[in-house]
Amino acid sequence: MMKKKHLAILLSQLAPNPKPKLRWEGYNIDAESAAEIVYAAFLHGDVKGKRVIDLGCGSGILGIAASLLGASQVLGIDIDESAIKTVVFNAEKVGVNIDLIVGDIGCIVGSFDTTLMNPPFGTRRRGVDIKFLKKALQISNVVYSLHKQSDSVRLFLKDKIPRIGGRIDWLKGMRLTIGRTYHFHKKKRYSVAVDLYRIIRSGTS
Repeated sequence: MMKKKHLAILLSQLAPNPKPKLRWEGYNIDAESAAEIVYAAFLHGDVKGKRVIDLGCGSGILGIAASLLGASQVLGIDIDESAIKTVVFNAEKVGVNIDLIVGDIGCIVGSFDTTLMNPPFGTRRRGVDIKFLKKALQISNVVYSLHKQSDSVRLFLKDKIPRIGGRIDWLKGMRLTIGRTYHFHKKKRYSVAVDLYRIIRSGTS
């Protein structure tokens, strides 16, 4: 079994999306955080041998991690064409196969075991985070999703998630390392407090 540290080393070799779009709140996840997220899903039996989808996949780091940990199929979707081109490059670099779609998440149909995602936080487009959660719960049994860490967000999601067909199993506080991405970023790196949620679709044991 691949160790989390080895997974993080492999993920650190991946290229970030070179042109993330502010209107879509695109940010690159650091390798250590991505390894922590997907390894948590792996330890819960939600990756190996499972059909996994990464909604808003960006550079593909979460989906690639799932493939490295034995997912039977990985699908990544992003509205940003430059992001998808980055996933193609990264998947070839580490020798994994990922199915890819350029488009809005609304076009996804079908059934998956697990959704992994770092959705937009909704700071630019109000409600887009809930759009991602709704789609994830429509198409998968288990969802791992990152959200801004604050008391108000936790209270909001605690109330909202049961209304859209999910149940919060647990949440875990994390810190993402975000590089200088947009014109208003002054520092080379930022540490951002987030919560990783494991959400189970209602009616799923």
